[in-house]
Amino acid sequence: MKKLLVVCAMLSLPLTAQAAESYTALFKAQGEFQDVRDMLQIAIEGKGLKITNTNHIGGMLDRTGKDIGETRKVYENAEQFEFCSATISRHMMEADPHAIVMCPYSVVVYTIPNDKTVYLAYRKPADTKNPALKKTLVDLEKLLTDIIKDAM
Repeated sequence: MKKLLVVCAMLSLPLTAQAAESYTALFKAQGEFQDVRDMLQIAIEGKGLKITNTNHIGGMLDRTGKDIGETRKVYENAEQFEFCSATISRHMMEADPHAIVMCPYSVVVYTIPNDKTVYLAYRKPADTKNPALKKTLVDLEKLLTDIIKDAM
């Protein structure tokens, strides 16, 4: 029931794609971090994908910052989900075995101190001259964008 309420609440929230550096696709959402994070997890799993790792990047930076004398808080919350698509990965690596470095895929959700926005993002695939790989990378980017849109 809680997830249903979260879904209903999230459907009423705006999603906007933002201009960002060329290496990232960045989206902004309004709402609570935990709600957006949970919807992102549901969206990934809803595509039949298994999250293989969740990295708690915000917590890691807080812990390690103290060890190296850095005290500025970069994120209020920041998590990264890693996962793979057997189909897209297979086609990608058949097109170019060196594309193994693209796996696993990841999407992030984070908040910045003094900013009520929740950000969602993924690393954009690099351009390639290999037509078969290019087609697969288009499929990958569509999957990642669809996951974020589904989360909203």
